[in-house]
Order: sequence, then structure tokens, then C-alpha cells
Amino acid sequence: MSQRTTILTQITGFRGWKVTEPYWESGRGERFEPLGFDVPADAVLVLPMARRWAARCTHCMAICNRRHERGKVRRWADLSWAGHRAVLEYAPDRVKCRHCGHHAVELLAWADPRQRQTRRLQHHLALDAFSMPLSHVATKYGIAWRTVRRAEHDAITRWDRRRPPQPLRYVGLDEKWLGRRHKRPEKFVTIVSNLETGEPVWIEYGRDTDAVKRWLATLTSAQKAQMVLVASDMHDPFKKAIREDAALAHVAYAHDPFHVMKRAGEAISELRREIFFRAGPKMRGIGRGARWLVLRPWHRLSDEEKGRLRHLFYLSNGRLARAYQTVEQLREALKAPDEVALADALWPVLQRTARRSNVPMRKLHDSLVDHMDGILALGRHRPPTGRIEALNNNWETLVRRGRGYRDHHYFLRKLRFITANPVRTRDGILRFLALGITPPLVKAA
Repeated sequence: MSQRTTILTQITGFRGWKVTEPYWESGRGERFEPLGFDVPADAVLVLPMARRWAARCTHCMAICNRRHERGKVRRWADLSWAGHRAVLEYAPDRVKCRHCGHHAVELLAWADPRQRQTRRLQHHLALDAFSMPLSHVATKYGIAWRTVRRAEHDAITRWDRRRPPQPLRYVGLDEKWLGRRHKRPEKFVTIVSNLETGEPVWIEYGRDTDAVKRWLATLTSAQKAQMVLVASDMHDPFKKAIREDAALAHVAYAHDPFHVMKRAGEAISELRREIFFRAGPKMRGIGRGARWLVLRPWHRLSDEEKGRLRHLFYLSNGRLARAYQTVEQLREALKAPDEVALADALWPVLQRTARRSNVPMRKLHDSLVDHMDGILALGRHRPPTGRIEALNNNWETLVRRGRGYRDHHYFLRKLRFITANPVRTRDGILRFLALGITPPLVKAA
């Protein structure tokens, strides 16, 4: 090896491999020798590779000294070198393995089977796609966006495969609207998440009982036995699917406090419309634009907003004030530290909403009574239900960044990656990029 090829071999960093005779190739695919130090901007650096050690079987990783077939010369795109595209060139052999009996293509240090990019390039593409649309990444690297998508999918799959399995003890169920432009017959998807990590674990079209049962059918009896709690909104089909599974009889079912307060907000909004919007044009003008005011907690209001809200309370003859106070009481009750304290705090709320003359608050009363078991389970287990809505925010962020997705299984992997966010620190970025580097094998590629 000359000094030039030795330096290039050291830069490529593939143990057991060496660079033989590098050369330049023009943008039209013709080999050329540059004049002096002037190299065209579209020139490609071709690095022919050669094995220094014995080949290994891709299936069983055993050393193979017998060749079954000599392969054709192939190329793999690598990271750019000083602004020039670089490709690795090699003719992989199909080896005859005595251990597993396969006639497989030999193991390559820089790429997985049936890939045309190096692993380290795939991880750099995935890292850029973490914060950029695929079309922007494709423009940056000068490749097709479908190639970027496949490379990102392989990199995320490699990252997901190296992670330790996470136990599924606290489960979150939620539905997500796909949008009016989606062409599938199902307008919603059901998302199953791990509340301990906040990561999505499963996605299915529809939001009915059958959608949840299809997910439960994928679980083993051991996985069902380790489940402790399932949390969701007040959507009855979710609860029905859990309760109809005999293997989940021990699992508690809790309701998300966010959706409990959403029911309370709907009740007080309906009462505001009843008082102001149905009492004539004068009262309608006073109550218009105050919906956000009656939904906001008291401690988050400014002095000016508190004054306006008191004026609305006065004009409503105290009805809106009593409802607002009840909603605030419910908000504080949901923060109770245990089940007994939560039950004691909910009792005054039920008493104040029990009057049948106040129809909106009576609806809230009936809803709280029907879902009392799920609400009390919050005080018993205190699950981190905020991660259910946080997952919705990550969903919206990812959809806006990617300008929509059609393949939701690919979207699920990307959503899990962005939720886990392993590249939030420099150490995390280095760990993620290191997955594209093949660990050294003794006397093998």
C-alpha cells in the first residue's frame, strides 16, 4: 500500500478492508485525471475496496473460505469528502458457508444487505430528517427523496433494534383525526402509547372496540399480566375492549384529567351560551368573545380579566359564577394525592351539579357519575397521563414538518424516534451516529 492509499484506508475506517487505487470520475461517469489541483465541483471520488481478512457469512457470521460465485462490481454512496461525493466500489463474493449451509453474499463492513448507502450515511440522513423535511434533505445530498426515506427508515429501525425492550405496564389509549384530506375510509386512528416513556407502541385505523382488540391480539399472556393500568379519554369503546378481555381483569382503567376538564369546559361554555346568546342581542354583545375567559383557570387571569369576568358573573345573576367555582373545584380535586382525598373532593362537586334545572351542569354531573371508577383510579395510581396529549403535539409537529404522511407504519417509527429524542444532546448524537459504524470483528470484515 502506498502512502496515499494508507491514509485513505485510515480515513474510511473499515477494519479488515483497504482502499486499493482511488480515482476521480466526472459528472458524466467518465474516469479522468485532474490537472494539477483543479477538480471539478461535480467530480466523484471512487474508492475501490479490497478485503484483507477472510470473508464472513451474512447469516451466521461464520468465517467462510469457500467462494460460491464472484459477484458484480457494486457501488455504495458514502459521506461527502471535502464537498465531493464519495462512493465505495467493490465486487462482493457469494460465499458457501459450511456452518449454516447458506450461499449468501459476504458480510460488508460498511453496508447492510441490499443497500446502496453506507450505514454512516444513512444515520446522517436520518439525523438531518429529524429536523428537516425529506425533500430538503434530498436536495442537500443530491439524491432522491425516496432514497432518503428508505435510508431514514433503515437507520431508525437499526436504532430501535439496539434498544433494550421496554416493559408495558402503564398504557395510554387515544384517537387522532387524520384530517379532511385523507382518502382512507377511516377518519381516525387509535394510538397506543407507553405512559412510562411517552412513546407510541402501536397504531391502528379506526377508533372502535375492534381496533383496540386487534392490538390486544398481538400481546402475549405475559405482556398482559404485567399491565397495571390503561388510561384514555371517556370514549366508551376503548373501555369496553379492555373489560371484555378476561386476561386484563386485574388492570385498572383511568380517565385522562385533561378530558375530564374538557367535559367541564363544555358544560360551562353551554351555560354561557344559554345565559348570553339566547337572551337577546344586547346580552349577546356582552358575552361575545368571552369563551376563553370562562375556560381559563382563575390563577392565570390578569387583574383586568378578573374584572371582566366578575362583570359577567354579575350579569348572569350568579349562575355563571357558581358554575365557574364548581369547575375550579373540580380542577383542584383532580390534583388530590390519593383515592380517598379525590373521592372526598369530588363529593361537593357532585352536590353542586346535581340540580336538574341547570341542564349543562347536570350533564356534567351525570358524566362524572358514569365515569367515577375511572376518575378515582387517577388518585389510586397517579399515572402520567399528560404524555398522552404530549404525543398529540409531537404528531402535529411531525406532520407539519413532513407536510403529511401516507404510510402510517413508517410514521409510527418516526414518531417513536422523535418522542424518545435520542439526539437531544451531543452525546446522544454521537451515540446515534455510532450505530452506523460496524463493531470490529476479529480477523473478519
